Amino acid sequence: MAAWTWRFETAGGTEVQPAVQPEEFTTQGDAESWIGEHWKDLRAGGADQVRLFEDTTEIYGPMSLHAEEAEAEAEA
Repeated sequence: MAAWTWRFETAGGTEVQPAVQPEEFTTQGDAESWIGEHWKDLRAGGADQVRLFEDTTEIYGPMSLHAEEAEAEAEA
């Protein structure tokens, strides 16, 4: 069975330890739900972006944890 994991990074792409330890995810949906619940705490703890992996294959990323700020700037 595939394992879904997140990589937590600074804006420059350096890996950082997450402020909230993720569980092991068995589906992409579970992993995405978890990030949706914890992204603010992760950002406050020093992560600027994340990448999602299925086993060792990168599915997508980097995905910013500052999305609402980018949306606010676009609307201004």
